[in-house]
Amino acid sequence: MSSETILITVPDGTAEAYVSRPDEADHPGVLLHADAIGLRPQIEQMADHIASWGYVVMAPHVFYRDGSAADLAPTADLTRPGAREEFFVGAMQRVRALTPDRSDHDLDAYLDALLRLDGVSGGRVGMTGYCIGGRLAVRAAGLRPDVIAAAAAFHPGGLVTDEPDSPHRVVARASAEILVGHADQDSSNPAEAVAIFESALAAAGLTFTSAIYPGAPHGFTMADTSSYDDAGAERHYVELRALLERTLPA
Repeated sequence: MSSETILITVPDGTAEAYVSRPDEADHPGVLLHADAIGLRPQIEQMADHIASWGYVVMAPHVFYRDGSAADLAPTADLTRPGAREEFFVGAMQRVRALTPDRSDHDLDAYLDALLRLDGVSGGRVGMTGYCIGGRLAVRAAGLRPDVIAAAAAFHPGGLVTDEPDSPHRVVARASAEILVGHADQDSSNPAEAVAIFESALAAAGLTFTSAIYPGAPHGFTMADTSSYDDAGAERHYVELRALLERTLPA
């Protein structure tokens, strides 16, 4: 395994991206979109874990407009009671600022960069995202059906809105297999929204899995926060790996 940080030219500047890859041969690419906390050691470790299955994984710093990944990274221990919630006061301002007119244009730059990386084989890639990154992954599947063969979202929020470009409407244009792991203790993604989302995917004729993770809070995959749930995190890796193996054999 090897890793590096690269720079990507994006519509409004330059974005850092962490890349992890196996040492041998060529492998399919996977785009990883972080949660609202952003690109940091936890996300790098997750990218390394996925890369160990036989994929070249790239995790871009999607909040590049707000500063470098290092500048935006938490300085407090987010596993302490209240620390995660305090950090999110500022983080949610960045989340709200990353509107579709920004993130949709960034997507093409990220995918082009991933496909140009050394060691990436084939013209189609997988995608996985967490929190806001999960919402972006769902949108991406509909925006770039020519490239994205699999899209996974874990503890995503805001999948269903009243906007004409709501993720549950955009994803109807996808050709990818979709996997969503919903946290059942997530106020940003209530049961009613999950049902609407599932109906939209079914109506579009997509192959998908929409699973409720019992007892899991929003952010359950993130081991560097107080929301971490070990059972949910391990299950997510099992289901994500199976999705990638079905759609992008390593």
